Amino acid sequence: MKLNYKRTFFIGLAFMSISSFWQLYNYIIPLILKNTFQVTDDISGYVMAADNVLAVLLLPLFGALSDKTHTRFGKRKPFILAGTFLAAALMLLIPYANTRKNLPLLILVLALLLIVMSAYRSPAVALMPDVTPKPLRSKGNAVINLMGALGGIFTYLVITAFADHYTLIFAIVASFMVACAVVLMLTIHENRLVAQMPQEDPPAASEKTEGGPLPPAVKKSLLFLLLSVSLWFMAYNAVETAYSRYVQDVWGKSESVGSTMMIVAMLVATASYLPVGLLSAKLGRKKVILGGVILMGAAFLTGFFLPHYSIAAYFIMGVIGIGWAAINVNSYPMVVEMSRGGNIGKYTGYYYTFSMAAQILTPILSGYLFAYTPWGYHIMFPYAVFFTILALITMLFVHHGDNRPDQPQSKLELFDIED
Repeated sequence: MKLNYKRTFFIGLAFMSISSFWQLYNYIIPLILKNTFQVTDDISGYVMAADNVLAVLLLPLFGALSDKTHTRFGKRKPFILAGTFLAAALMLLIPYANTRKNLPLLILVLALLLIVMSAYRSPAVALMPDVTPKPLRSKGNAVINLMGALGGIFTYLVITAFADHYTLIFAIVASFMVACAVVLMLTIHENRLVAQMPQEDPPAASEKTEGGPLPPAVKKSLLFLLLSVSLWFMAYNAVETAYSRYVQDVWGKSESVGSTMMIVAMLVATASYLPVGLLSAKLGRKKVILGGVILMGAAFLTGFFLPHYSIAAYFIMGVIGIGWAAINVNSYPMVVEMSRGGNIGKYTGYYYTFSMAAQILTPILSGYLFAYTPWGYHIMFPYAVFFTILALITMLFVHHGDNRPDQPQSKLELFDIED
């Protein structure tokens, strides 16, 4: 059994467009709020946190709604296409509101835009497991994550090339998103691909029956897995959001040095996605996740004992990137592995609810510790180590959702790629 990489690439265009949007949103909107409307940093922070709050509420809703949708275009494509076109149209109003210095219009557009983006994220991510056999979903998710990273890089290059020309930047990224959706629409025939999916093996007595509730053992695994998702996001996101300030406050370096190190972590993670996917197919998802959690925790701990800035810091961030890739490639496929009866969209929503909830909570909790404890930013790495250890413990209680890949007929088959 081999992954169809070309088809997965086209499916990944949806996530590529989503990632390109968020790179633009997270970079440009704070600048507009501060420079055009003189919004204070605390109020700007609340505005920027609104997407995570809406995601917790809306992603499970629209994921479940797409599960129940049946059209000639499929379950997920109507959400992807409608969401992309609406988002592209709304995006063009942001530079208009900025030029006119119309804050009420900007807030209205942002609110609508966040709802639209939340409406199609779960369906977009659920499309891959819909048409990918279970043993191949880690490989498939590696491709999807790689596509997302490339989407973010595209937007970063556009922003770098055109600087403060917001109208042009938004127009280019909106056009890119529409182009991704159109290519996906023309190349992915969702209903036909779903019909061609091999029939799943009959569930064992301990597994969920179609349409029924999860058996206790599977439910326990799902809850511990979702808890693990929250815990490792608590760890990683705290470092991601505070690292530049840590480098400045503890090591006495500029924020740009910290930003460069985080870019190293992201680049290493991006380069690791496909190799991690291949390794997961051979060793199993749970083992690779546990290895990634241990690797990331060891890197956090090493960072704590690094007394001052040195080239070793770049190595540490690279190791964190590898560990994060090992976790990200496999955690979502493990969640949807426990779904049956056409409810992948709902389980996708569960995954994002727990990950987004952590990303709402951890900046607040870690920020409080940085501000009101005598250790200040010195507590960042111990904070991350603590939640990484908790994630490791909870992950040990997960006994479902792993892959059982077919063994290759020969070693050469490991390198086969289906057209």
